[in-house]
Amino acid sequence: MKKLFFLNILLTALSLHAQETYIQCGKLIDTKSGKVQTNKTIIVSDKIIKSIQEGFVNPTNTTDKVIDLKTKTVMPGWIDMHVHLEGETSPTAYLDEFSLNDADIAYDAEVFAKTTLLAGFTTVRDLGGTGVNVSLRNAIKAGKVIGPRIFTAEKAIGSTGGHADPTNGYRKDLMGNPGPKEGVVNSIEDARQAVRQRYKNGADWIKITATGGVLSVAKSAGNPQFTQEEIEAIVSTAKDYGMKVAAHAHGDEGMQRAVKAGVRTIEHGTEMSDTTMDLMIKYNAYLVPTITAGKAVEENAKKPNYYPAIVVPKALAIGPKIQGTFAKAYKKGVPIAFGTDASVFEHGLNAREFIYMTEAGMPIMKALQSATITNALLLDMDKQIGSIEVGYLADIIATNDDPTLNVATVNDVVFVMKEGVVYKVTK
Repeated sequence: MKKLFFLNILLTALSLHAQETYIQCGKLIDTKSGKVQTNKTIIVSDKIIKSIQEGFVNPTNTTDKVIDLKTKTVMPGWIDMHVHLEGETSPTAYLDEFSLNDADIAYDAEVFAKTTLLAGFTTVRDLGGTGVNVSLRNAIKAGKVIGPRIFTAEKAIGSTGGHADPTNGYRKDLMGNPGPKEGVVNSIEDARQAVRQRYKNGADWIKITATGGVLSVAKSAGNPQFTQEEIEAIVSTAKDYGMKVAAHAHGDEGMQRAVKAGVRTIEHGTEMSDTTMDLMIKYNAYLVPTITAGKAVEENAKKPNYYPAIVVPKALAIGPKIQGTFAKAYKKGVPIAFGTDASVFEHGLNAREFIYMTEAGMPIMKALQSATITNALLLDMDKQIGSIEVGYLADIIATNDDPTLNVATVNDVVFVMKEGVVYKVTK
């Protein structure tokens, strides 16, 4: 009887011990301090980082797992603040919107989401689509499909004929008159209604197109497309509903209006002047550079018939400028948040942005911090992600080499864990 009693106690104790994962790290990037540590073991229990130990520690419990990353460099999962998971660049992209159903878009989005996660991006901000992005966020959160944690703006808000007007380039009999429900506004009241509709539809953020854009079938890439009062109405209404605002902007006047209104992030920022840079520093607005997208549109614009004719001159004019603007803004002290505009180029190549940022003068550690602690702060997740610390979610990735010594290694992520679940291990 005694043996049976002690056996029951032992079995009870084992059942109470949640399986833990011991990650043995040759190098570990501490994004808070900006330093590279060596020979550490991260112990993960369920979704959470339980402890970080000196040296290579082995578990005493036989049910625990060991992941050997002794020759790798480990860091927090990256955060991309500008993606569009519903689509991807192709010569047929402009025709696809007439032939693809929401179900088709959803199946594509599932593939793009998985590709993004396996490239090391455990969290993304999706800045505009048809609304499938909300369902994708929910499906990933529920564990139905594989992908990064998503914060989504649902459908971007624009003005009639503006960059986010979904009927640009249509035949007149197909244009109709989209309004706030479709994300098209022409007054302060429209602006408020459009924000509330995005909230109703499940958005986490609001995105506006403060200026013209490159890939829309419209003439201008840089003209301001909202009044000051309309942007102020959007920002104040978003605040009422617990949301922040991101503004697509290439032209300088549109940027200034957005920053003065309290927009949190400026996407692209191509024609940003010194005056606007000073405003961004004053208002603590962040630039999301999307250099990779700029290079991609320039390259694709040189391919015959890749884009509609009206898009080509805009792509050739705007694309080459983004990296230079970023270099100047960073040097001046404008706050920088990592973001790529993935979909304008192939999903999964997001990490190229690190290389372009360093080419423009940002040290790689600063670039890594922009994709971790900075973006976690902007997402109000700075106590849960962006750093490898006790109590944080176990969003952990690894590269073959140390990116602070070999930046190209960011393109070769060999290990991905999100919330304690391993999605990728490559020898």
